[in-house]
Amino acid sequence: MASVALSEAEKVYIMHGVQEDLRVDGRGCEDYRCVEVETDVVSNTSGSARVKLGHTDILVGVKAEMGTPKLEKPNEGYLEFFVDCSANATPDFEGRGGDDLGTEIANTLYRIFSNKSSVDLKTLCISPREHCWVLYVDVLLLECDGNLFDAISIAVKAALFNTRIPRVRVLEDEEGSKDIELSDDPYDCIRLSVENVPCIVTLCKIGYRHVVDATLQEEACSLASLLVSVTSKGAVTCLRKVGKGSLDPESIFEMMETSKRVGKVLHASLQNILHKEESLGPKRQKVGFLG
Repeated sequence: MASVALSEAEKVYIMHGVQEDLRVDGRGCEDYRCVEVETDVVSNTSGSARVKLGHTDILVGVKAEMGTPKLEKPNEGYLEFFVDCSANATPDFEGRGGDDLGTEIANTLYRIFSNKSSVDLKTLCISPREHCWVLYVDVLLLECDGNLFDAISIAVKAALFNTRIPRVRVLEDEEGSKDIELSDDPYDCIRLSVENVPCIVTLCKIGYRHVVDATLQEEACSLASLLVSVTSKGAVTCLRKVGKGSLDPESIFEMMETSKRVGKVLHASLQNILHKEESLGPKRQKVGFLG
């Protein structure tokens, strides 16, 4: 994880501000920074999204390819996650540092999407036990300014919302052999329902209080954080503690209640942005991830 060096005086200044519900950048303890979301930014993918949260910059691309269903789930497709932490984002990601963090983030995404209610994977099945769609979700971390998990979960949800999967038909001849036919119409495609896809809300314990969407400086003042996966209805699907410090049961309960409250607002805002952007259609001005 990226880190920043702070003096003891700076840490005390930040901690005292948090206790008064006034952070260094003027936000309250439950306020997010400005979030910028743009979809359909990479042309050679099935779906893509770019998210900027403060100076944290995430690019996600989804590629749909045909594969074979897993033995334990013969009538479902599946998702594969790969996270690349670019060394350009911060020197801490050079060498094994970026690889270890990428694996940690990918494992967290696998845990979140292992919940059956997150995505209806049966819609990805083409022919039970034989063919299915595999969604390869590639996450690229371009810049790091704290709160990586939240930004990545927002970007993954936006990219899945933008994903179009070609509609196929399975044709069977007289001999019983099956043939797969793709539709000629580029607009004849399958869309995934992302209504139940959760977002991560990370809460950092600083002193006696906790904050959401912590900056790198605030993360340096926190010894323990709680990652809470929350759906649009406020249901908690996954919990994970990170950091060397400990959390007492009362703090965990308070942080969970905060995550439910904040998560609902986050989901509502994200859905509103995605639907508004989609309604613009071809008229939408595309900035692109290099813009």
